[in-house]
Formats: sequence, structure tokens, C-alpha cells
Amino acid sequence: MQRRNFVLRLLSLIVLAPMSALAAVWNKAAFETVNLNEATKNLAINNTLLSKDVEITAPDRAENGAIVQVEIRSNIANTESIAILVEHNPTPLIATFMFSNGAEPYVITRIKMAETSDIKIIVKAGDQYFTNAKNVVVLENGCG
Repeated sequence: MQRRNFVLRLLSLIVLAPMSALAAVWNKAAFETVNLNEATKNLAINNTLLSKDVEITAPDRAENGAIVQVEIRSNIANTESIAILVEHNPTPLIATFMFSNGAEPYVITRIKMAETSDIKIIVKAGDQYFTNAKNVVVLENGCG
């Protein structure tokens, strides 16, 4: 019986350890804020530089805001992270992606958009933040 308890405890540690590591990275305040400026503030982003090296591929018009495909590529050397924000969403911060060990800074995902808005991308490289945006016209509400 003791061996079984030991194995169960060991398995629960193996399963729960990655979750606690993720919780340390999770920025709850940034993801829960309802204001774009507050979200960037909670991400500790002060100044951003406009850069065409942050490429955004998204439709000009989305038939349904519940499914908007977005493709992001950073051509900025030493990109560490990419954040996706949508100003007019109930919670503007959609996602953050971290890159390390020479991983290609490229993301393709589907997001929800409440209404017509800019998709704002913020890229962190070293101590600098770079941004670019693309306006998407939403024909049918996606965040209801």
C-alpha cells in the first residue's frame, strides 16, 4: 500500500509541476484587463517602435469575428516574444508567445474579434519593443 501511495504522489508531482511552471509565466492582470493601454502596461511595455519587420497577414474583412485567422512573422533579430492584442475586444490581450534557442518567430492562429478593430502586434527583442497593426472589418460579431 505504501508503494502505491508513493507512486501516486510521484505521478501527481510530475503532472502538477508543469502547471505550476506555467502559472509563474501567466500574467493574469494583463489577460484580464479590459483596456488596451492597461494591458500593455501590465505587460511592462512602455515604448514601442513602429516596424514593418513585424508582418501581419489577416483578412481585410472577416465574415465571422468568431474565427479570424492571423499569421505573424517577426523579421527582427533576436525576437523573444510576440503579443497579439485587439483593442475593441472585451479583453484586448489575446495571446503571448515566447521564443528561445533560435526558434523561428512565426505564429499562425485563429482569434475572436468582437467588432471591427486593429489587430496590434507587439514584438520584444532585447530591451526594445516593436509594433505593427492591421485593421480588420468584422461583419458578424464574434465575442458575444
